[in-house]
Amino acid sequence: MKRNKRKQAPKKKSLGKFKSSIEKYCSDKLREAGIKFTYEETQFTLMESFRFKHKYFKMTSKKKHMSDRSNSVQQPIRYTPDFVGKTNKDFVGNDHKWIIETKGYLPSHHDFPMRWKLFLKHIIDNDLGYDVYLAKNKQQVDQAVAEILKSINDESDWTKRDVL
Repeated sequence: MKRNKRKQAPKKKSLGKFKSSIEKYCSDKLREAGIKFTYEETQFTLMESFRFKHKYFKMTSKKKHMSDRSNSVQQPIRYTPDFVGKTNKDFVGNDHKWIIETKGYLPSHHDFPMRWKLFLKHIIDNDLGYDVYLAKNKQQVDQAVAEILKSINDESDWTKRDVL
């Protein structure tokens, strides 16, 4: 009698603290380039919480009837980018502010596109001055890292000219 062998599930790659292989790749590339960064440490509040003081009935997944959420507090909308540049100063102290967000597959019902637009608007409205890169594959990560290095080097070149 033959014994049924169980098929082993494919082994997951060791991603460490990263949620995807593209995030790990981005981290590796930033380190290789000598660019300082933080990973999912900086949180931006795009909209503060508020109390909705009018009548508000909300659908529920397990009940036939809506639940009364009148006068309820609505939670804030927050966004945490994947990679935020630490202080990357050139030789005279100019700071280079950048953010890289890595995204692979996005289901059509995902809220990321709306949250992303709110985040971009937040950067503009608060004059935060970040360069922003949204990469979905290795080539785009490479391009983002190259652009960051270029902006650091270009800024250094311009500053050197001003000093001389």
